[in-house]
Amino acid sequence: MAVTARAIPMLSDNYSWLLTDSVSGKVGIVDPAEAAPAIAALETAGLGLDFIFLTHHHNDHTDGVPELVARYQPVVVGNQADAHRLPKLDRPVYEGALVDFGGAKLRVIEVPGHTLGHIAYYIADGGILLPGDTLFSLGCGRLFEGSAAQMYASLHKFDDLPDETLVCCGHEYTESNAKFALAMDPENTALQARAAEVKALRAAGQPTLPVTLGMERATNPFLRAPDAEAFAKLRTAKDNF
Repeated sequence: MAVTARAIPMLSDNYSWLLTDSVSGKVGIVDPAEAAPAIAALETAGLGLDFIFLTHHHNDHTDGVPELVARYQPVVVGNQADAHRLPKLDRPVYEGALVDFGGAKLRVIEVPGHTLGHIAYYIADGGILLPGDTLFSLGCGRLFEGSAAQMYASLHKFDDLPDETLVCCGHEYTESNAKFALAMDPENTALQARAAEVKALRAAGQPTLPVTLGMERATNPFLRAPDAEAFAKLRTAKDNF
């Protein structure tokens, strides 16, 4: 695989993702909440920074951009429809756009729900999905701006992606999500095993991400909801859990 993704922990539970393309040597960072951890990761690896990829406008995904731009002059990529509330974009993108990243391409997927201007990125040459705060392991993002129907439709825009796709989410929420998922689907043996794995990983101070999309399809109650109405009930239940 040409592109690899590595988590950079930020703030209390955020992940930014360090993307490297082995063919060209290009480097990208997804959703930098802070500059310092990103700079430390780049310097430790002896890397520069060519791109910043933004999924949505929330401060805990963008606050590190100005310092990184001043230091490295990367190309900043984000949704053109949300440009008015994102850091200054060098490459405004839209549904279906392909962003050249060295020898690979990032496909832009519009996924409104958490915010109306939210986008995700898919890298086929690496099997990587960067869903921001749309999809979490065993959960999904809160509906701050969009509707349950929008979020349900957005999550199903990932249906064409292979099971082995690596899901690189924006937060470490898996352990708390597992408690709700088990309450909703207590007889799911795959979920039981995933919850035990997650508990052990967190006890050891290890990340629970990335996770395969196939695992999420087998265990995530929000991906397993049969229709938008059932999804809406689940999302309301999670908000009050």
